[in-house]
Amino acid sequence: MGFLKGTATFSRFRLPSGGADLDEGEFERRLKAFSFRDFFPLEAEHNMGWTSLEDVLDSSFRRHPPTVGPFRLFCLRKDRRAVPAALLKLRCLEAERRFLSERGVKRLYRNQRDTIREEVRRDLTEKAEAVPTFTDVCWSLRDGIVYFGSLSPREMQDFVDMFRRTFDLEAVLLDPARDLPPGEGEAPPFMHRDFLTWLWFKAQERDGTVAIDDTEEVEVLFVRRLVLASGEGEYAEQVICSGRHADLREGKEAVRQGKRIKEARLRLTRDTARWEFTYKADTASFSAMKIPAPAEEAEEGEDGDGMLLERIYLMERAAVTMDLLFGRFAAVRLSPAWEEEAARMERWANRSA
Repeated sequence: MGFLKGTATFSRFRLPSGGADLDEGEFERRLKAFSFRDFFPLEAEHNMGWTSLEDVLDSSFRRHPPTVGPFRLFCLRKDRRAVPAALLKLRCLEAERRFLSERGVKRLYRNQRDTIREEVRRDLTEKAEAVPTFTDVCWSLRDGIVYFGSLSPREMQDFVDMFRRTFDLEAVLLDPARDLPPGEGEAPPFMHRDFLTWLWFKAQERDGTVAIDDTEEVEVLFVRRLVLASGEGEYAEQVICSGRHADLREGKEAVRQGKRIKEARLRLTRDTARWEFTYKADTASFSAMKIPAPAEEAEEGEDGDGMLLERIYLMERAAVTMDLLFGRFAAVRLSPAWEEEAARMERWANRSA
């Protein structure tokens, strides 16, 4: 429940239409139509629906309306009956031996073994206790971006499918390279990894400060962990560097060998706010984000909407700042100035860590 408290992990999805045509009344009608129901067919392996973000037992949204200020806040609940593979294997062996003993035969045909396995799996699934998971959802009405509190590809696909069924809207994983202004040019392969590598170079070149525009700078520090990679699929190579500081020889050596940063733990400071998070370049997503404490703690009994809105605003601000840094990088990467910048990066990488 990272949107409410603790560290936040999230991927981001853009709505091509922004969802602006879906007014509050229609939104709530559709949300409730696909809210979580306790009914769980015995043959089903999972049951899925929307609940309240602030109270996962409230699937009617009576206590906590889902629209709070410029955000729509709710939660995806998924109950899944899982049968451990080892248990399934053991029960299948037992059932097969009973089958052979009862019929007085010495071997099973393939179709008989498949039938036994399916019957055992169905029986175990029906008896299994459903395990629930809850994933936060924050729909920002201002920019048509949906924040989803998971990085799991399977959970993300379930969310996209459920969102489409509910709102008849296609949520597309946000890609800063795809969202560049017209005329910027086509993004080269692994541009996101080039971005993090450039950001490391820029932060070290300028003693931790990086400009996000002509008037403002932010502080960016690479702390504790870097993951560098090259290639894809069976040709992929990866190096993980960890420690108190990311200024490690292994990292520089990996850059010299042509690897680029695909994941890094960053400490970001803008004005007086400071965040720490792991940024995953390939999906422009955030993991284990430490969000600055609200300026003022809510008093006991006070409506918590103000604190919740401030927390989400701070979460958004960190993500927007990273997008601004990416835009700054893209302006150089897709221009003739990149040749000179790449030469400076090469000289930086060749200096000893």
